[in-house]
Amino acid sequence: MSERTRIVLKSGKDQSLRRYHPWVFSGAIKKIYGPAREGILVDIYDNKDEFLASGHYQDGSIAVRVLSFHKLDLNQEFWDERVGNAWKLRQNLGLLPSAQTNVFRWINAEGDGLPGLIVDYYGGVAVVQMHSIGMYQNLGAIVQSLKKVAGEQVHTIYNKSDSSLPDKPGISNRSGFLLGNLEKGEVLENGYRFNVNWVQGQKTGFFIDQRENRKLVGEWSRDRKVLNMFGYTGGFSVYGLGGGAKVVHSVDSSGKAIDLTREHMEMNFPNDPRHEAFAEDAFRYLNEMQESYDLIILDPPAFAKHQNVLNNALQGYKRLNQKAFEKIASGGLLFTFSCSQAVSRENFRKSVFVAAANARRKVRILYQLSQPPDHPVSIFHLEGEYLKGLVMEVE
Repeated sequence: MSERTRIVLKSGKDQSLRRYHPWVFSGAIKKIYGPAREGILVDIYDNKDEFLASGHYQDGSIAVRVLSFHKLDLNQEFWDERVGNAWKLRQNLGLLPSAQTNVFRWINAEGDGLPGLIVDYYGGVAVVQMHSIGMYQNLGAIVQSLKKVAGEQVHTIYNKSDSSLPDKPGISNRSGFLLGNLEKGEVLENGYRFNVNWVQGQKTGFFIDQRENRKLVGEWSRDRKVLNMFGYTGGFSVYGLGGGAKVVHSVDSSGKAIDLTREHMEMNFPNDPRHEAFAEDAFRYLNEMQESYDLIILDPPAFAKHQNVLNNALQGYKRLNQKAFEKIASGGLLFTFSCSQAVSRENFRKSVFVAAANARRKVRILYQLSQPPDHPVSIFHLEGEYLKGLVMEVE
């Protein structure tokens, strides 16, 4: 094995690695021996020269994303094994093959032992999103593994890393086709049809992580008036209507999202008069609405992407949920979510608790929700549990 850069940690800063946490923070580093270039593979040692882990080096607060707690070379065999293990898990989950669902997360970063890498699968299309230069520099090997592991079940690979990769000089071709050239297509989720554009859509094109929570909305929607706030392309709305709701209203500030919501409704429920969609600001709609809904879904975009705006985010969740508590009909159900990794499950619950208290409503938690199992969370990296949800009955 060729000599490579060694990172030595300060005394006492090795404990998180001994507990298999996959990040090394810059403040834990005592000395770097060798080049410290963004994206290179480095070895990490404690202050007594004992090997701890290998990973990708990067500038910033997270200085190393750990790939292995054993010395390794990043050969093709490594990528084939990790990508193959991730594929096998989705097979074991019943997602491959499935006649009802052909969209899922194939690789979930730390949850699949590949920090900095996301791959979503859309009925034969693999959409790759890289969050580290180390992953970007291994793109060729990753693509080779995707093709080898999935075989004919992948006909298109699209790299969508323009918004996720750090802004560094010399990094080009952040997005583009790596196999095939299909830009959009129809997918199935629990039997419902959706059009997805992985080139132009948010994230990788669809919010895959809400699949099981959308299903739960459907199970509770019968004979209810449903309001889907921050509806994006109407996923929750489709499930609500499919579950037998009396009325479903979808609200999003984006006119383009509302157009897609209407399109998805027409694909699944042609000419159904029970649905209406509104391109409006969510807070304004909640303040001014005259309707009395008995199932409300709050699924806002991330209010806090970083810790330095955490307090503002928690206040935002409190205001939003308080308004919903004030407006929802007696006996109604509130489905409320946070997808902010910086917001802990405990802090989110506290914000919702304060909102309920301020609204003077009696509230009972029925479900505590998270992301589905194709978004696995390493037990050593609980930060990966970014999606948090509560289902509450409001008397």
